[in-house]
Amino acid sequence: QLTGEERDYYQKLGDAMRSRNPKQALENLDVVMPTTVIDSVFEDLRTNHPLLSLIDFIPTGGAIEMLMNTNGYQEAAWGELCDEIVKELTSGFKSVNTVLLKLSAFLPVCKAMLELGPDWLDRYIREILYEALANGMEAGIVDGDGNGTPIGMNRKVGAGVSVVDGAHPAKDAISVTELTPAAFGALVGQLAVDESGKSRPVTGLVMIVNPVDYWTRVMPATTLMAPDGSYRNNVLPYPATIVQSPSVTQGQAILGMSKRYFAAAGIDKGGRIEYSDHAQFLQDKRVYIIKTYANGMPKDNNSFLVLDISGLKEAVWKVQQVAAAAAE
Repeated sequence: QLTGEERDYYQKLGDAMRSRNPKQALENLDVVMPTTVIDSVFEDLRTNHPLLSLIDFIPTGGAIEMLMNTNGYQEAAWGELCDEIVKELTSGFKSVNTVLLKLSAFLPVCKAMLELGPDWLDRYIREILYEALANGMEAGIVDGDGNGTPIGMNRKVGAGVSVVDGAHPAKDAISVTELTPAAFGALVGQLAVDESGKSRPVTGLVMIVNPVDYWTRVMPATTLMAPDGSYRNNVLPYPATIVQSPSVTQGQAILGMSKRYFAAAGIDKGGRIEYSDHAQFLQDKRVYIIKTYANGMPKDNNSFLVLDISGLKEAVWKVQQVAAAAAE
């Protein structure tokens, strides 16, 4: 159900689209797309794309300045009860400035459909926004190189990284052949410290895999038969959410803490929708372009690991034979 603000927006937008001079009418449109529309689209993204529901994803606008703590491991000093305070703690922050990038899509609209009213326009525009955001956002978050795209989870970030023409290099893949407690613990242990060596809790683990790899490699490696004969799926030595995404390269997986990825998205400040009557003139359709803006990056280089799972083996129960104790 449309709010009063949304209905007013779509009513004026429809009137502008139907006017004799739509270009001028759209340019002079004195209302902007309500934030409730964008919030609703974000909720659909979270519901239908599990990966986007797990990361630190916020709606915003314009330029973004993110402050991140750069302190390493620090300890207070022990002493006698009346001793002087001898330990000075340092407090360092790194400021990361970023701007939103453009995600765009076009929608051909039969001119007669403009007569269907604001409810139809709302459903149509929300769907186009959803499609533009869903696939583009997920691809950028997973595999973007930072050159006109977000910086993906599979890319190197931080000091000392060689960035060529704005593109961040891909991380080296760690070969994984089994998901035993020892093997999985060794991987998670790399996430338990930040770039400065400071220990941190590991929470919100996510393992992102290509859908083909899930069924041919990950599912067999994480499925075990229970004593009652039933199978248990997605069994890992430590709680983690397995998410399928076509943006992950086949033969690889991404393991990390989902909340350690910062993503932001917004809408054009003016809420402008541009159009052309020429693209599909013979079809009697007016083509509209709608744009939204987004960006994202891992919060540090130790937030995500890239795994080579091309040799991942099927999970099996391991049985160890021990010598019987000597008879007394």
